[in-house]
Amino acid sequence: MATTIQKTSFFESISPFVKLSPESRQALLSLMRKESLPKGHVLVPCGEICRNVYYIEKGLARTFYLRDGKEVTERFKAENSFTCSMSGHVTNTPDGRQIELLEQSVIWSLPYTELEKLYDRFHEIERLGRYLITQEMIELHQRLSEIQFISAHERYNTLLTSNPSLLQRVPLGLISSYLGITQETLSRIRAKI
Repeated sequence: MATTIQKTSFFESISPFVKLSPESRQALLSLMRKESLPKGHVLVPCGEICRNVYYIEKGLARTFYLRDGKEVTERFKAENSFTCSMSGHVTNTPDGRQIELLEQSVIWSLPYTELEKLYDRFHEIERLGRYLITQEMIELHQRLSEIQFISAHERYNTLLTSNPSLLQRVPLGLISSYLGITQETLSRIRAKI
């Protein structure tokens, strides 16, 4: 039940960055919805506006878009992380990205409209929002730098170092899409390691 204060990985994951009072925790929990969702569930369909921020307590999600009829994986998000389409929310327009679950997952969702109201009531929740936006910007900058400045082999090694379990959880076709290479190129890179 979301209206009682309980120890969740959500609060544990944000505690190093934002300290929330019991009142602000209660306010957040009263608006968040926890669901167990199956593999393949679409959180945000392509062509729709993202209206929630999602916290992944358990499971794995990917964000992708279509280019020339092919799915291009933009990012993966696993346990204890947030996922959303920030640009769709800020501009209130569909941004062409889809967010889907790659595993059975436990997801907490919070509507942006409700989060905005909490910003006005609780300074520490507003700080949490700033933290999430900052993290989104840092991740996008790092991703852009990887694609522009390092080789496919280096991108693969970075993925191995930063998230080695992803290779056991994600089909190689999605990994190659994320790295911006063909599956054959990925096979050649893996054979050299």
